[in-house]
Amino acid sequence: MAIGVFDSGVGGLTVHRELVARFSDRDFVYFADQANAPIGGKTGEQIVDLTRKGCETLFQAGASIAVLACNTASAVALRRLQQTWIPSQQARYGRPVNVLGIIVPTIEAATGLPWTYESDMTARDDKKQAIDILGVFSTAATALSRVYEIEIDKRREDLAVFSEPCPGLAGLIELGATPEELKVVVDEHVDSLRRRIGRHPDTAILGCTHYEIIADLFASALPDKTRLIHQPTAVADALERYFARHPEYDLGSSGRRTFLTSGKAGAQSDMVSQFWGAPLTFDAA
Repeated sequence: MAIGVFDSGVGGLTVHRELVARFSDRDFVYFADQANAPIGGKTGEQIVDLTRKGCETLFQAGASIAVLACNTASAVALRRLQQTWIPSQQARYGRPVNVLGIIVPTIEAATGLPWTYESDMTARDDKKQAIDILGVFSTAATALSRVYEIEIDKRREDLAVFSEPCPGLAGLIELGATPEELKVVVDEHVDSLRRRIGRHPDTAILGCTHYEIIADLFASALPDKTRLIHQPTAVADALERYFARHPEYDLGSSGRRTFLTSGKAGAQSDMVSQFWGAPLTFDAA
């Protein structure tokens, strides 16, 4: 048994690395659906189908929990899989299994409020102006879902959320583009967001796990006063609380580490190896 982590490519390694550090004695299976990456530009049905297949791969490899280390999959596919697919999988495998996302922990970290909290909409003062601006850099699909705008507005009326879709950026990171090439793209998107809202955001979410690999480029493009929400830490904190509430999941205890891909098996790029801290090789799924 193990903790499974799914992403369309290497971006999910940002979350995976934090989870391995937090739950070092547990077994892990990472699956990168590189044959279909990136998924941020695909249709909703395609995203749901690819996410379901990715979770199937993880469950078949022994995972009890499949963490969607992908904002697009979490925004578009998670609720549907939990409601209509997971019950049949629990019966199929004869053990507790579940799919969890990364957007809920991120929103909790950004708002400082638990997911179950919702402000009293009827008591809101329509004259009150938002005093803080939250910027979300994401894929086109995540931006189109408006999940951050919708869910944060339910909880914090003093936060104005602006999403900046960054089409193609995850693909460049996946292909191992140079830091110089990536800096140009990041700077353009940070400036685009600044122009749209009239100033830089007070807080920024890197709403694609690929972007965490180049978090330093976003940090250098944004003012020092802009706080970055780091999804890996938020997800690890939330998962720790989840496991405390749900001891029924068998997560293994041998420290096994398995890396699978639907794409070309073998060593990953120098950028990925540098981020991971050691050479990293994926096996064929």
